[in-house]
Amino acid sequence: MHRFERMFVMYLAEKSIQLAYDPGITPHGGGLPGLFVLRQVVGSVNLFGIIAVVGALAVSAGVWAWGHHSGGHQAEASGKKGVLVSAGAALLLGAANGVVSFFSSLGSQVQ
Repeated sequence: MHRFERMFVMYLAEKSIQLAYDPGITPHGGGLPGLFVLRQVVGSVNLFGIIAVVGALAVSAGVWAWGHHSGGHQAEASGKKGVLVSAGAALLLGAANGVVSFFSSLGSQVQ
């Protein structure tokens, strides 16, 4: 091995050791001032989203029904799409805590 190759291998070994270093950082509840307020704000945003989804679902269902009964195929298709998107958004908004908790605990198991 030439001198340059040895230096390059040593450099790569040193960098791989740095990549394997565990900083030991874990989430800490109550570490920041205003964490309670932030939780209230995020909860309020989630509630606002759920209320908006209820309105979007009602409007989409109305468009779907109107399109079906009036023979407007484009309106009917748009209404169906709106109902599915609203249902998906409601599912994600309702499951937000569980989804984040699941992936957070899954991520904490990675070593």
